[in-house]
Amino acid sequence: MPNSRLALKRILILCACLCISLQAAHPQAPPSKLPRKAPIMTRHAEGTFDAKTTPLPSDDATGGAAIGRYALAKQYHGDLDAASKGEMLGSGDPSKGSAGYVAIEHVTGTLNGHAGSFALQHLGVMDQGKLQLTVSVVPGSGTDALAGISGAMTIVHAPGKLSYTFDYTLPESTQ
Repeated sequence: MPNSRLALKRILILCACLCISLQAAHPQAPPSKLPRKAPIMTRHAEGTFDAKTTPLPSDDATGGAAIGRYALAKQYHGDLDAASKGEMLGSGDPSKGSAGYVAIEHVTGTLNGHAGSFALQHLGVMDQGKLQLTVSVVPGSGTDALAGISGAMTIVHAPGKLSYTFDYTLPESTQ
């Protein structure tokens, strides 16, 4: 038995020495020399838009609940030159400072020279007059030169004017 343990130790030492000598003979490239994928840069777009909402009849899904349903139609101007169509559901009483809405809109046009389409998902909550609004690109919704788009839009409400800022990324192949 002692001879087999001694033989095993010698084999392990030999393997360790062999591994060390192989690493010395084939050093790895320094990290700065390894090929790197270019970072995806966040891009920015801004402009104005016109929006039209048209009330739609309530459907059976709401069961008579106080949920408003609206068709959306928008025309974007500026870095995003596009039209969109969508649907919005809302509830609450905005005149009393409490309400909420959800919406999906399908945007088709050109974004900083990239033509295609994508969908935006809205989530808006008004609580005691304070509005929180999130507008995000629906993952996987981009087409053509906008395939793979991701990002978030900020909508700015000013008296008589609607504007947007849009921070987004596109895959390297479409930039």
